Amino acid sequence: MRILGIDPGSRRTGVGIIDIRGDRVIPVHFGVIQAGSGEFTGRLGIIFRGIRDLVAEHRPDEAAVETVFVSHNASSAIKLGQARGAAVCAVIDGDIPVAEYSPRSVKQAIVGRGAADKVQVQHMVRVLLGLREAPQEDAADALAVALCHYHTQSTADRIAGITR
Repeated sequence: MRILGIDPGSRRTGVGIIDIRGDRVIPVHFGVIQAGSGEFTGRLGIIFRGIRDLVAEHRPDEAAVETVFVSHNASSAIKLGQARGAAVCAVIDGDIPVAEYSPRSVKQAIVGRGAADKVQVQHMVRVLLGLREAPQEDAADALAVALCHYHTQSTADRIAGITR
């Protein structure tokens, strides 16, 4: 089982891919798609193509994306939603099923607290995946989304009596 996690952003989109082999979780790839600060529609294209190319290269079985966190700035939330849409469309274009998780549920699954900060998420991702160094924030968030999906799905499978 190979899972692609995505932490969408209109300037920086985190990506992380993990493999599940038995009860082992192995990091395959993680990084950031740098969309930059140019024309917004151009950034959406960069995100779409970056995710599409990642899907073609690594062929994940499933994908998970973080939902939009709406703060006080509606304009930022709309742009984030559009960036998220570009990423989701790229995954769907590769015929990969996509699950969605709130930032709070991702933090809860990885750190044990829904209000965990970025440093705590980075630390736990490093520990859970046995990495020498903590990944950059956006990449760590994407790996956390992939890990959250794995934990959520494996729990649901255990409840249903299915083993992966």
